[in-house]
Amino acid sequence: MDSTLNEENSSSRSSKIDDIDDGSQITCFNEIADDVTFHFQIIRLHKQNNMVSVTSILGGASDNTGSSISRRLALKTGLNIILACNIPKNSPKLEADAEKMLVKKLISLGYTRPKSEGVSS
Repeated sequence: MDSTLNEENSSSRSSKIDDIDDGSQITCFNEIADDVTFHFQIIRLHKQNNMVSVTSILGGASDNTGSSISRRLALKTGLNIILACNIPKNSPKLEADAEKMLVKKLISLGYTRPKSEGVSS
């Protein structure tokens, strides 16, 4: 199965950005890829240190999907990542699609840069 995500099999359904008084920002959006709807919420906190940390809020010890995605995102972006997900175990295509969508959105929001430009600090 091809795990590439392109514009033909992925589309953004909706997006909403809310600014909070302390400078934090909440972005909610939905994406569809291969007939699967993904629901995302990104919360950018105003004050963050530059340490890379990984936390998974949902899932048991045997399911490391969320921690795997959050660890890779933290390494790719240099951002603190806290991830809650409900991706079925042994679904590498869904996991890869979700990760690609999140990276694309983080870049479009200006939270990080594409690989060719390096990551923001």
